[in-house]
Amino acid sequence: MLVLRESAIFAPPLRVGIAGLTHTHVHGLLGRAQHGDLVLVGIAEPNRALAERYARQYGFPMALVYASLAEVLAKAKPEAVTAFGSISAHLAVVQACAPKGIHVMVEKPLAVNLDHARQMAALVRQHHIHLLTNYETTW
Repeated sequence: MLVLRESAIFAPPLRVGIAGLTHTHVHGLLGRAQHGDLVLVGIAEPNRALAERYARQYGFPMALVYASLAEVLAKAKPEAVTAFGSISAHLAVVQACAPKGIHVMVEKPLAVNLDHARQMAALVRQHHIHLLTNYETTW
C-alpha cells in the first residue's frame, strides 16, 4: 500500500484504485505522494511492462498491480476508482464500481456516446455514488 500523506486535518486519506495507466493524466495522481490525501491501494493494468515502468518512476511496489479491475475491487477494497484507460472502458468501470458503492472519476470525455452516458447516470442514481470527469480536478 502506498500512503500519500500531507496532514490529518480533514479526513483519513481516501483509498483509491486506478483502472488503467494508458492515459497520461495518471501522472498527476501518481505524483501526489507529498499531499497525503490519498492511499493508492491497487492498480488494474494488464500491460506489465507499462506498470513496471511507472513503478520505477514513482516508487510504488508491483504488488499494487493487478491484471483486472475486478481483482483490484475484490482484493484492495478502494473507496474510489480513477479510470485512466480507454474512454470506451468508462462504462465498464462504472458498471463494476457503482454496485459496490465505489465512487468513480473518469477522464474526459465522460462517455463515447449518449447511451453510455445515460447508463452511467442511471448507475450513479441507483447506487448513490459520485461520478466525476477529470477536467476540473486536473486543470
